[in-house]
Amino acid sequence: MNSPITAVIIGCEIGFWVLVCGGLAVRYLLNARRASVVILALVPVLDLVLLAAVAYDIHRGADVDLVHRVAGIYLGVTVAFGHSMVSWADVRFAHWFADGPPPPRPPKKGPAGLRRELIAFGQWLAAAGVAVLAILVLSTTVGDADQDAALAGIFPMLGTITVIWLLTGPVWALFDRRERD
Repeated sequence: MNSPITAVIIGCEIGFWVLVCGGLAVRYLLNARRASVVILALVPVLDLVLLAAVAYDIHRGADVDLVHRVAGIYLGVTVAFGHSMVSWADVRFAHWFADGPPPPRPPKKGPAGLRRELIAFGQWLAAAGVAVLAILVLSTTVGDADQDAALAGIFPMLGTITVIWLLTGPVWALFDRRERD
């Protein structure tokens, strides 16, 4: 954990779940929907904090390493999957604390399972796009030539993750012929 960016990523992840759980607790335990919306609206601020921390670290001349590239991927994942993670938690909080229905089991097989995998893969593609955009912005605004080249190391990582996700998600669901559970 030599890079301060590692601590920022961990802090943003903890902050994400504190805001989500806090916002939902305020919604369901205190019946304060407006306050809950305000708390949940603070979640994207964490993304800006992470981006600013990476930009500052690069601007001050830090050697770009894996953690800087992971920060770009983390940013993309929180942007693309954040809403669905909040929705996932919201359904559970509603069930536990507000007599809501139990969360439905996600489909694993058939057309519904394939659709679910395609949606998740689409979210990943959006996450990868955000990561690419963040890296390009950092490269053109605060990085020097060496840092730009090191930041470009994210592209093979994103390609590898994308291929693995495609094969183990939608393609697997398309050709999975096992019996239903």
